[in-house]
Amino acid sequence: MNPLSPADDRAAPAEEPQNVYDDPAFFAGYEKLRRTRTGLNEALEQPALWSVLPDSLDGLDVLDLGCGFGDFARMARARGARSVLAIDVSANMLAAAAERTRDATIEYRRQSIEHFDSAGRAFDLVVSSLALHYVKDYAAVVSRVATLLVPGGRFAFSVEHPICTALPGQQWMRDAGGRPLYWPVDDYRAEGERRTRWFVAGVVKYHRTVETYVTGLLAVGLVLRALKEPGPVAGEVAKGVPDIDLHLRRPPFLVLAADRVRHGSRGSFGGS
Repeated sequence: MNPLSPADDRAAPAEEPQNVYDDPAFFAGYEKLRRTRTGLNEALEQPALWSVLPDSLDGLDVLDLGCGFGDFARMARARGARSVLAIDVSANMLAAAAERTRDATIEYRRQSIEHFDSAGRAFDLVVSSLALHYVKDYAAVVSRVATLLVPGGRFAFSVEHPICTALPGQQWMRDAGGRPLYWPVDDYRAEGERRTRWFVAGVVKYHRTVETYVTGLLAVGLVLRALKEPGPVAGEVAKGVPDIDLHLRRPPFLVLAADRVRHGSRGSFGGS
């Protein structure tokens, strides 16, 4: 079993952000979803996220913000990454990640995205999968990431699409027979906290616009390389995901990639 970092034994600070993944009911529901592979992660989000990364990660040092079960960390190593520092606030997620990992070059550390300590390390690639919409101060995290990237390094992440987070309900409007009529969008520019139900009530997410996600990267000097709103291919049966064609009608995810460029260079990923 891959051991957790000694940092995991430190008491969480009083201002520690939400940790819903350690709620037993939430974790049970989430684990079942991922185990049955009927969610949109495998069908849409992960392919889109990997598409903004190079085919080979040979020799790269990687930071995974909100690592969950460690799937990305293990795949990064399989694609040649030299090391992966994977952080998550959830003890449940990290325990599951460590149990599934047999690789001493992957370090799992229990810390929040807001307060993680890189111990002076720099990274060629920083990745976050569906975690930053749980973070209140996006600008502060992006600023910190920019200082940790080596020249030519890339920051790539996915979030729930702002069309989805604008309203707390996050539900289709349906007719009397239960058929989806449309996805409602309102209060789009009113950024901030949204409380919704996902497995349990009171899950806190932070809504921000596409503009805010992009300008947050540009404000710290990163250069935008990719913006994707992944959706299914019409008529394609995608890994048993229920009602997959519904996601042709509105994008469930936003994927962004930006580089810290070298002076006079397009960056280590060739501006892809």
